Amino acid sequence: MKARWIISLVVSIVLGLIIAKIDTGPHWDDAGISMIMIFSAALLCGYLSPSKPWIVALTCGIWIPLFNILRSSNYGSFLALVPAFIGAFLGSFLKSTLSRLN
Repeated sequence: MKARWIISLVVSIVLGLIIAKIDTGPHWDDAGISMIMIFSAALLCGYLSPSKPWIVALTCGIWIPLFNILRSSNYGSFLALVPAFIGAFLGSFLKSTLSRLN
């Protein structure tokens, strides 16, 4: 169980960093796609490790606000945490619901 948690955490950090790098690229101007990518990554990692979805949400979603605050003082980018939390908690809920059905 601990190995799954560590793998989920590493995957969450890596996916979050990749998405943040794409989002802060010079020719990227599509916040909706970025939010869908954050939601999907957090959903996957929340499903893989349902015990602490809030940590998964933070490790996946915090990179976009950090990059944007450091680059351009854009504090509105903290809204990227909303789909991260929704995705992580939904993934955790789906895992616990599906495991009860089996």
